[in-house]
Amino acid sequence: EVLGKYHPHGDIAVYDALVRMAQDFSTNHPLIDGHGNFGSIDADPAAAMRYTECRLTSLAQQAILGDEYDTAGSGDTVVVDFIPNFDGNEVEPTVLPAKLPILLINGASGIAVGMATNIPPHNLNEIMDACKAMIKERKVGGALSDDELFKIVPGPDFPTGASILGTNGARQLYKTGNGSVLMRSISHVENMSKKGAGGRNAIVVTELPYQVNKASLLEKIAGLVNDKKLDGISDLRDESDRDGIRVVIELKRDAVAAVVLNNLYQKTPLQTSFSGNFLALMTKSNGEEDNSHKDIDDSKTKQSNNDILVPKRFTLRQGLDCFLDFRFLTVRRKSRYHLSRVKARTHIVEVLLRALLDADHVIDLIRSAVDQAAVRLSLQDRLGTSQVQTEDIVKLQLGQLTKLNKGKLEWELNDILKKR
Repeated sequence: EVLGKYHPHGDIAVYDALVRMAQDFSTNHPLIDGHGNFGSIDADPAAAMRYTECRLTSLAQQAILGDEYDTAGSGDTVVVDFIPNFDGNEVEPTVLPAKLPILLINGASGIAVGMATNIPPHNLNEIMDACKAMIKERKVGGALSDDELFKIVPGPDFPTGASILGTNGARQLYKTGNGSVLMRSISHVENMSKKGAGGRNAIVVTELPYQVNKASLLEKIAGLVNDKKLDGISDLRDESDRDGIRVVIELKRDAVAAVVLNNLYQKTPLQTSFSGNFLALMTKSNGEEDNSHKDIDDSKTKQSNNDILVPKRFTLRQGLDCFLDFRFLTVRRKSRYHLSRVKARTHIVEVLLRALLDADHVIDLIRSAVDQAAVRLSLQDRLGTSQVQTEDIVKLQLGQLTKLNKGKLEWELNDILKKR
């Protein structure tokens, strides 16, 4: 469906994107529920697309699609604009009306000509708490301070675990859009005497830094040991299973675990850094000024297909402000659309009730009229209806002129007025 209707650039790009959205070690909240082999943390490739199946996760259904864009079969724009696809035979949304800032929550990486983006994943609760705090400040005409914002979102939250050393790198990333976050694996020392190792110790690694290839890490450690660049290690094995990661590094009798571990941090990816670069496509108006103190003019809630998207580096505050403005637009447009439908239906139900109350005269007018044009003119004079209302009366069948139908219309009208 995607290849045939929306993406003329080949199947590899589409499938690779789908695979990443199904990997729980790549994203905090997978958007695809995959069945089959979708790769591993050892950089094993996913199976060919003919061997896998997928569907949207519940989070994707509720937070990205939900009821937020529904053209109700009429082709009307509801909350986002639609544009023709590459061959003009279909239409596609310019953007999905997401209820969550997926770009920050799941992160993103990509390259283009002369630029690159590398956004780390973040904790869902922290990001939404920051959004709520910013909304609260907007209501009173203020703005959340940097210290308060960084207290709510102290740093990225990587799906593979590990720990972040210090917050200075994250703060620089959030303030400038460019910074480096130092990550270190989680490990502990176990005594191997119970396993017949003669009282020797072992370093057991249970969590790896984000985007570290476990198989390559083991090769790196083994290579350093063979080249005599890393001392104190007698054996190395991978005991990982479906329950989690477990890399066992057995030490020699005279080795000091703390010294070996420090050497591992210095010479292997057990300690590495994530170079973040907050770069994304934004409209020219986004990010140029701080809109956190201002409400959005109602006349500007119509998104335009002519907005020019340009790559921009943004701070954490600008990213959250942009998302909140977008949510404001989508909710406003959705509410306005449904209100217009309710008003239009009220308009029709009211005139149908009038026609039922004056059914005899309506039938006489229709019988005596020469053609449908004359019927429409007579009904407009008699009932004072608009063109749309007149068309609905003309379409009304004689079988609908009953007391039961009148009761249904009255109930519907009351229900509509309550919703308004």
